[in-house]
Amino acid sequence: MNIVLTRLDRVGDLILSTPAIASVRRSWPKARITLVCSSHNAAVVERNPDVDTIVVLSSKSTPAALGRRFRGTCDLAIALAPCAPDFALVGATRAPVRVGYTYVRRYFARITARRFLTRVAISEADPALCERRSDYRVRHEVEQILELVLLAGGGEFVPDLVLPIDDVDRNAVSHVPAGGIAFHLGARWFSEGSTLGSTLELIASLRLFGRPIVATYGVDALAQANAVRGAGVADAVVGGLSFAQWAAVFEKSAVVVTVDTGATHVASATRRPTVVLFEHRYFHLNSQEWSPYRVPSVCLRKPATEEAAELAASRASVAAAVGELLGKQARTQFLRT
Repeated sequence: MNIVLTRLDRVGDLILSTPAIASVRRSWPKARITLVCSSHNAAVVERNPDVDTIVVLSSKSTPAALGRRFRGTCDLAIALAPCAPDFALVGATRAPVRVGYTYVRRYFARITARRFLTRVAISEADPALCERRSDYRVRHEVEQILELVLLAGGGEFVPDLVLPIDDVDRNAVSHVPAGGIAFHLGARWFSEGSTLGSTLELIASLRLFGRPIVATYGVDALAQANAVRGAGVADAVVGGLSFAQWAAVFEKSAVVVTVDTGATHVASATRRPTVVLFEHRYFHLNSQEWSPYRVPSVCLRKPATEEAAELAASRASVAAAVGELLGKQARTQFLRT
């Protein structure tokens, strides 16, 4: 049996798809599983034990053209992302069973999905409904993607995120202090309800916990990382790491603090308690669907403005959340000993 899975969008979403990938492997243990991904999220699965072949969509190809390569050889195809490119790729395989999902109020997408897919799941996620109704509940994205395995005929389900880290990765970051507070400098710290100045004050305030502060960053925050270095508010500022090395930094930390970005899901995959500051808009949806998964966590909402009082209150709420998670961790360790 040949199975094609596709997820062409973001790093964090592919991390959240790893339980479904593992569930496909358990459900069809003798199948050959091919995962189609993009150049920017391929690092998530380069060591994934549940995938036989990884195919990266080239900038010179289209999803449909790549999908046609599997015609006549593919028995099952699953679009792990609710996106048109993934639908096009899966549809082009012409597999007898083609599975995917879309959202409840994306009516046009629900109609067009039937052109590409033979079985369609409908997610309840809807930003407008979440904002209007405080009691409106949305399943975590992991659970929504696992539903696709059931819809495809799978019968074995794995709930855990899969992100292998080896000793080579750990040795590469051995200079990074252990047991500290990892603070990921995602771009959303510096806009719409948060500023660079406020972020520097927040990092400085976290030193009161007596833990090393380790700031991590990617190419979207080079200038801000230099500002953190210049302010002297962190014990280590690390970037230029491989994906697995970045995960190894989180793994050796006591708690991770981040905005809503892929770092949230890397932290969950490394089983680290996490504080996440979500955007003010659509907080009720995002903090349910993309919250830290199966780890102790606190989800907070960005201020609606960048007024000084609101920024100060936001910093205080993040610091309190860090204290809460460190306290829980200490109590758990005490009870174990």
